Amino acid sequence: MVSLTLIYVITSVMITNSLLPVFSLEASEQPTIRDSKMSVETVYEGLDFPTSMTFLGPGDILVLEKNEGTVKRIVNGEMLPEPLLKVDVSSVSERGMLGIAIEKVHNSSETQPYVFLYYTEPEPNEKDRGGDSNSKIPTARNSVYRYELIDNKLVNPQRLLQLPARNEAGHNGGTLLVGPDNNIYTSAGSVALDKPESDDDITWSQNVIDGPEADGRGGILRFTQDGKEIEDEHTLSDEYPMTLYYAYGIRNSFGMDFDPLTGILWDTENGANGDDEINLVEPGFNSGWRQTMGLGEEEKRLDPDQLVDFDGRGKYSDPKFTWETSVGATALKFLSSDRYGKEYQNGMFVSDFHNGNIYYFNLNEERTDLELRGTLSDRIANNGDNLQEVVFGQGFGGITDLDVGPDGYLYVLSLHQGGDNCSPSEAANDRNCISYDSAVQGVIFRINAQQ
Repeated sequence: MVSLTLIYVITSVMITNSLLPVFSLEASEQPTIRDSKMSVETVYEGLDFPTSMTFLGPGDILVLEKNEGTVKRIVNGEMLPEPLLKVDVSSVSERGMLGIAIEKVHNSSETQPYVFLYYTEPEPNEKDRGGDSNSKIPTARNSVYRYELIDNKLVNPQRLLQLPARNEAGHNGGTLLVGPDNNIYTSAGSVALDKPESDDDITWSQNVIDGPEADGRGGILRFTQDGKEIEDEHTLSDEYPMTLYYAYGIRNSFGMDFDPLTGILWDTENGANGDDEINLVEPGFNSGWRQTMGLGEEEKRLDPDQLVDFDGRGKYSDPKFTWETSVGATALKFLSSDRYGKEYQNGMFVSDFHNGNIYYFNLNEERTDLELRGTLSDRIANNGDNLQEVVFGQGFGGITDLDVGPDGYLYVLSLHQGGDNCSPSEAANDRNCISYDSAVQGVIFRINAQQ
């Protein structure tokens, strides 16, 4: 399953399109938007397996490169000569430089915000041994750091969180965002095989009642910008690291965002063999993994007696939408601006990696569910025809992130020639298949609207 991240809403500041030079791909390769009033422009191309992006200001983008361990800065369409940061990362499979968020700054424009990063660090003296799943994968750790941005360098690192990555290379999560409460939220994957060789690989946070205590994996974690625990009515336990869990029972999530109208969190989640999900994530949310994923067939449904509820503080809820066949759901982003008209304002955009699609969803009046009609009223997309009912854009390759720029437009980060993850030999013969060590270049697109 794909490992990519995403995220981040920055304050809307109206700017003109002229701040970002536009490059061009071949017309036959250009992504398309179904709404004829919109068009796609290429802001920058030539990134090396980008995973996440965010905005420092108008025309000022920070972007991560997974395998290089770099943070790059693009200003008015030009890449700075040197990266803001380059660190040693473990990059086997889904590991690497994965997530970025920026502190919301409301005071002087001269104040430089903190930059938060989520990346996989190799254990001391350990080096990656390649992406072959049959080779021994070295142990590693997933960490969240806080940096200061000074003179185009990220300096003074402070580690806020360290999570076990063990000797499995997948399901690292990595999405980061600053919530409305100014706390940090991050998705931590299960970092375990779907059929683990040892019971030690799965914990209470993955709904294994007889498993070991949770260790920070398999959930959405919440902590302060100084890395401190938060003790309030939403805490699932009084014991660390359960004090970090805002939600649990999550296999792997690469997209989450807060509804700008309600302040409630939503996320995407990738299933093991299909059943990718969109979830409404209220405090204490239990997504059900390993007991259930998706909706539909009776054999997939959960046994309530097999769920961990942390003495009633945790509560399972069904997903609000599922893809029966895996699409590799990635970013989830609410559009708070009216750049595309009132019909899209505060709507939900979701991207995928396998198909290069962007999906659009309206929410109901209470903002607690998606408005789904016709063949999608059962909340299950089970074929290409009914999936088209929610496709907003297509042809973007392997999308890794979505963001809303200070200009109010939606930006797309993708491996444009991309598609499903695959072996290097498959990637060499199929342009729609990308391995995690692929050299296919990444692109930043902007979706424009007619004025």
